[in-house]
Amino acid sequence: MMFRHMVLGTNDVDGARAFYDATFAAIGLPAAETDAGGRLVYRHGGDLFIVGRPIDGRPATHANGGTLGFSAPSPDAVRAWHRAGLANGGTLCEGEPVRRVSRATGRAAWVAYLRDPAGNKLCAAWDEPEEARDMRSGNSL
Repeated sequence: MMFRHMVLGTNDVDGARAFYDATFAAIGLPAAETDAGGRLVYRHGGDLFIVGRPIDGRPATHANGGTLGFSAPSPDAVRAWHRAGLANGGTLCEGEPVRRVSRATGRAAWVAYLRDPAGNKLCAAWDEPEEARDMRSGNSL
């Protein structure tokens, strides 16, 4: 495992809850718990994803060039995640869900991008199994 936790800031915890509860439900993850500081805590397999007001009391802002990627269990789940996000305060980012070759892994993947209500750039992705690529005569997409 590469990550222990990820934290994003928001100025609207209720809007973040609507967005993340809906998008995470679309890829099979449970709704948030709220911690003692009022932050949203999503747990999965020992990983933590936390959304809340910045601890320093300043306004939350999004990172330029930053993207958080979430694993989806299927291409249909990628599309469902995208629809759920748009219906719950997210905005279109980098077009509609698409199948393409990952720059990072070289493998084919279904990907969708959104900005959450606070402007953070997110991605849901399903990586095509390696054996599917091998079955196409060794040619990658």
